[in-house]
Amino acid sequence: MTPLVALDHLWSLARCAPDMLEDIHFEGADPGLPSIYRVGTLASATIGASALAAAACERVRRGRTQRVEVSMRRALVAFRSERYLRIDDGPAPELRDPLTGFFETRGGRWIQLHANFAHHRDGILRVLGCENDRGRVAEAILGWDGAELDRTLADAGLCAALIRSPDEWAREPQAAAIAGLPLFEIERIGDAPPMPIGGDSPLATDRPLSGTRVLDLSRIIAGPVAGRTLAQHGAEVLLINGPHLPNIAPLVIDNGRGKRSALLDLREAQGRDALRSLAADADVFLQSYRPGALAAHGFGPEDLARMKPGIVYVSVCAYGHTGPWAQRRGFDSLVQSASGIAWTEQAAARTAMPKPLPCQALDHATGYLAAFGAMAALLRRANEGGSWHVRVSLAQTGRWLQSFGTLDDGWRAPDVGFDDVRDALQTMDSPFGRVLAAAPAESMSETAPRFDRPPVPIGTDGPRWLAQGLSA
Repeated sequence: MTPLVALDHLWSLARCAPDMLEDIHFEGADPGLPSIYRVGTLASATIGASALAAAACERVRRGRTQRVEVSMRRALVAFRSERYLRIDDGPAPELRDPLTGFFETRGGRWIQLHANFAHHRDGILRVLGCENDRGRVAEAILGWDGAELDRTLADAGLCAALIRSPDEWAREPQAAAIAGLPLFEIERIGDAPPMPIGGDSPLATDRPLSGTRVLDLSRIIAGPVAGRTLAQHGAEVLLINGPHLPNIAPLVIDNGRGKRSALLDLREAQGRDALRSLAADADVFLQSYRPGALAAHGFGPEDLARMKPGIVYVSVCAYGHTGPWAQRRGFDSLVQSASGIAWTEQAAARTAMPKPLPCQALDHATGYLAAFGAMAALLRRANEGGSWHVRVSLAQTGRWLQSFGTLDDGWRAPDVGFDDVRDALQTMDSPFGRVLAAAPAESMSETAPRFDRPPVPIGTDGPRWLAQGLSA
């Protein structure tokens, strides 16, 4: 599998103009990081797809063609962006809670806990009946059957995953539920007349997505990467958070570049009314809540299609939008653990405990796929009209990565440290300090991707679109 072959699959699935594949060039080959999986191919193909889709938007808007180039090395830096983040020349705040990680269960099986949110951590401690100490947690988990603990934590709405082999995962009903689905879906969900990309907005400058308004209701990595990607191609992205929802500081900084940030409480009528007002002028509604969660507040895909005919609604989830695990809370590393990726990496490298991928590859790839799907839907809307629903999930992205095959000795590849990637980072002054973070990985000859805004603390801005006549 090569990046170009992978991109051809994505491009065909999205029904994009096939002649544009002549306008992209890839450089580099796996393994670019220590993994038996072709993570570099995944990074190059998904970043390449989003970049080429932006080029397609530019061609449709202004007839301008351009050359797109993707370096696998820089793509992998982008896939590790949170790892390389620096603030004022020092390390960014810690991402992980000490209880996040792998634990051995009774009988020698392993389970992964995800405790980076305090309420998830505290819920796990209540189930285990122990104090917040990794040693005590390890002792408690040794007394549990792994499958039973996996079910118990999931039933409690907490975040964990039993380490499964690929064969074990294939026997799970959730794997069967998504086995016949495509990698992503772009479905027409309503009627609307054709709408030009960017419309007649006064903010429609000479960038592919200028004048395009995006509501970003997402947190952590996958959804925020999608919004960040749309921002770097010129979209006006407004991040909407609930005042009661926790966030992780370095991810807010890394993935907040190019966005404004507002607070709305959808539990209150005033917050729902404000979101409806914003949605009435939006082009893209991006969300990463569990399936059905926003629909319960009146903001499901069909609701938005009625509210704003012509909307592109993008849904990002963990285990898939259908099946018995559709409502299960999940994160990239948990999907790796549940679906056999961590088991396979461990088996190849013969490590003592499960071995995850060397980056949050499912998160980042899914984010770029979501941005790609959004732009593909905008292109369809410009050509044929309609409202559209784009669906992606971490589990389907993981299945696609597994389909690439493995590299027997890929785990022996050298790791890539901060000093090795300085040339692929860029600085930006922000309210958090001077941010050093991964630059956009793609090169575009006519519309170079860039961030026009620094990241800001959650809730810095009011819940409104930019005033008419202001610069994007």
